[in-house]
Amino acid sequence: MEMELTQTAHGTWSGGRFMNFGEPLSEERFIALACRAYERGIRTFITADVYGCGQADALLGEALKGIPRSSYCLVGAIGHDFYSGKRDGSKGFPRFTDSRLRGPSEYEAYLRMAAEKALARCRTDYFDILLLHNPDYTGYSSDAVWNGMSKLRDAGLARHLGIAPGPANGFTLDIILNFERFAGCVDSAMIILNPLEPWPGQLCLAAAKKHDVRVITRVVDHGGLFHDDVKPGHKFAPNDHRCFRPSGWVEAGNEKLDKMRPIARRHGLSMLQLACAWNLAHPAVKCVVPTLIQEPEPAGKTIEQKLDELAALPQVELSGEEMSAIHIIGDNKGCMALKGGNPEHQGPAQPDRWQLTPELEEVARRWNINPVDDLSCKLLPV
Repeated sequence: MEMELTQTAHGTWSGGRFMNFGEPLSEERFIALACRAYERGIRTFITADVYGCGQADALLGEALKGIPRSSYCLVGAIGHDFYSGKRDGSKGFPRFTDSRLRGPSEYEAYLRMAAEKALARCRTDYFDILLLHNPDYTGYSSDAVWNGMSKLRDAGLARHLGIAPGPANGFTLDIILNFERFAGCVDSAMIILNPLEPWPGQLCLAAAKKHDVRVITRVVDHGGLFHDDVKPGHKFAPNDHRCFRPSGWVEAGNEKLDKMRPIARRHGLSMLQLACAWNLAHPAVKCVVPTLIQEPEPAGKTIEQKLDELAALPQVELSGEEMSAIHIIGDNKGCMALKGGNPEHQGPAQPDRWQLTPELEEVARRWNINPVDDLSCKLLPV
């Protein structure tokens, strides 16, 4: 019997080695953290081939070697071509669908190659879930892409298939279009969602539920704030990814956290656990995977303590009133320019942003989403 997706997961972007969140762990501590996750009862592990150009896969494979394969759920992600593509600074590697690299007739071969190499690094012969990682518009909508992904499932390289939008927030209409067009193929998705970022992630949850798509939520910690050791005046390293957030986000976020604390205390939860419980209360959400961050010394908590907090997540049922109160406190609608199909984008399509197509406009009508009102930047909350 294979392991299905579990409520809590450990992602290889944690620990600062492959994404600049906090202090980078040593290789030994990075591996030990993944081992600790398994020992504490976390049974879903998520990685992406582009992290460290395969290094994250390999370290996770080292951590999980010798553990019965049927006792954990392995989620992989492919889609950035670091094999033949050239990195474009902070923009990263191109998507494999970039027309400068290949045409649609070559998508299937690339996907097969990338999946096989990732599996070899992970020391296994199948993924429980294989996600298309940070796709461009072609990745969301192309039959050639999803025929290629389906062939991987048919070949036994993946039990389930899904999509992982990003890395920034948005892609709402594109996600829903993907669920509708490839229903029966796409059954998993990883999106950004937490009590301080209900928007725009919540907009796609009804469609996910309708199409039986299991949602994995990342950034549950909201840049570390829900770990409760990032306070006003916190010093981030110059290359920390969170330096790109707007000025004042730590102060504003902490004020909102303080308003949520009575609900956490009522249920005996830490703030991270409250964020996880809030996410999981949405019917389509099946899994939470916060980023585990080792903050610079003097840190309030070690990264190991944060993992233990996640692993100890109790079964808690928040009331409708509590869910609504948290949403009102954290409401962030209009606080940023979104990626993907967007009414604000003008000009040629970019890898992560494009104009609304007639198909996307029709998706919006079907799901009662007003692109101008619901997907535009209003520069309101931090």
